[in-house]
Amino acid sequence: MDYMLLGAKKKLISTLREKGISDEQVLAAFDKVDRHLFIDSFLWNKAYEDTALHIYCDQTISQPSTVAFQTMLLQLKPGEKVLEIGTGSGFQAAILGAMGARVFTVERHLELFSKAKSLLSKINDRIILRFGDGFQGFEKYAPYDKIIVTCGAPEIPDALLQQLKPGGLMVIPVGADSQVMKRITKIDEDHYQEEEFGNFNFVPMLEARVINRNQKI
Repeated sequence: MDYMLLGAKKKLISTLREKGISDEQVLAAFDKVDRHLFIDSFLWNKAYEDTALHIYCDQTISQPSTVAFQTMLLQLKPGEKVLEIGTGSGFQAAILGAMGARVFTVERHLELFSKAKSLLSKINDRIILRFGDGFQGFEKYAPYDKIIVTCGAPEIPDALLQQLKPGGLMVIPVGADSQVMKRITKIDEDHYQEEEFGNFNFVPMLEARVINRNQKI
């Protein structure tokens, strides 16, 4: 890794500490995963700044402190099954994988899905990707210990609640123009505990109404 990029990464990790990211497993994952690999090379000089950056399909790779904060809220343990909704660049999935999670991730944009699948296969070939509608989750591998949604959901999708294990946690930004970060704890099949952790701005979570069902991946 380039010396300047390495220095920038170390500086980012210090910035995350200053912003309240105290989970050492999360910080260690940020040290292991090279964020610049998930963006175009002309943006590498910004790769380790604490800012969101544009990727394909009018989407973004989230601000590192937001990725770290959501991940910290998951209270992840090695070996847990985690469902991510909104693969995007694949960076969040790589962070979860670096923490020892069994990662399953869903993306509705074919171009993003294809690029993330190619990259993640080289970084962590145990991560399983699905091209499809995030509102429907990834039922084949349910139930999950943890679910993380990395796009703004207008409401909490019922399918995701059903795919969460009793005792499991879901971290999801909920809202229209802006979102409230929520952590949902599934007590049992009929009862949930909800916590709120401030306001954020994510790209919207959209139903995959235009997916080509005959597309072979």
